[in-house]
Amino acid sequence: MSFTLTATDGQARAGVLHTAHGDVPTPAFMPVGTKATVKTLDPDELRAIGATIILGNTYHLHFRPGHELIAELGGLHGFMGWDGPILTDSGGFQVFSLRDTIAATDDEGVTFRSVYDGAAARFTPELAAEIQAALGSDVAMCLDICLPAEAPRDALEEAVRRTTLWATRQRSAPRAPGQLLFGIAQGGADAELRRRSIEEIVELGFDGYALGGLSVGESRDLMLETVSWAAPLLPAKSPRYFMGIGDPQGILEVIERGVDMFDCVLPTRTARTGSALTSEGRLNLRNARFARDSRPLDEDCACPACSRFSRAYIRHLVNQEEVLGIRLLTLHNLRFLLDLTSRARDAIARGNLSAFKAEVCL
Repeated sequence: MSFTLTATDGQARAGVLHTAHGDVPTPAFMPVGTKATVKTLDPDELRAIGATIILGNTYHLHFRPGHELIAELGGLHGFMGWDGPILTDSGGFQVFSLRDTIAATDDEGVTFRSVYDGAAARFTPELAAEIQAALGSDVAMCLDICLPAEAPRDALEEAVRRTTLWATRQRSAPRAPGQLLFGIAQGGADAELRRRSIEEIVELGFDGYALGGLSVGESRDLMLETVSWAAPLLPAKSPRYFMGIGDPQGILEVIERGVDMFDCVLPTRTARTGSALTSEGRLNLRNARFARDSRPLDEDCACPACSRFSRAYIRHLVNQEEVLGIRLLTLHNLRFLLDLTSRARDAIARGNLSAFKAEVCL
């Protein structure tokens, strides 16, 4: 078994994902390490702020520095010096989010131009499996087709068909020892297509399941409504992964609806813009009102930024474009989300997630 369910509270779940590089308590937020690094942080710092699993990007690592080179140097764990669990996406989101680079899509795969040098490239389910096997991640994702919210129904229907076709082929492809494989359900917010995709992917049988093709431009209400009825359709004894949500309120909303895992670049990207996620809401440290503010970013946070430095000092670093400012905000934003997720997990175990959610000021 790759997943143990330990508690429920309504639709919300607490559990443990078991991987070759250790256990991951869920619900779990996964910091994004696109190019084999969570920007500005080293692995010890990630461990210190509570990260248990991180995400790597198949598309980018395939092109730079190349999955063969990473395999030669000990796989992704050895290459980046992180000894904990790693999930790698399939590259599908990158291919289809860079729609202007696509030359052709057919049942065999997708042909596109590399975002790095414009050279022709092709992804197939078999190549996605090969790359992720070489990287040696603990969780590999199936190659899928992710479309924007405004995609017409016939395109969504074709994406569902090909996502199932590709998942069938990748399920049979070789994996790294102990590597788990998650299937992805597509279909946007279309109830019929989403249900069809879930049924087809679940019937194939994977170690875990993801809801893809959401948070891609649809309204927040429609996205949450879809998660509310779609998540319970996924197997109760398997981990459920929502791809691409990282704001505090959104995290609590999908946890309440039965999601176990989620990732997003929001906390690190927000840090690079000079903003902090706090219990008061988002703070733009570039604002002049923080120039003489001696308080920490968040009174209740014990991260390195909050335990040693003032808002005024971090504002100074940000406005002077000092790297330390970005590092401190990155540490804080990730710690804030990791703590929030951990507290939600404890609330589920106590059976009072709704009360916790109501108490948290976001």
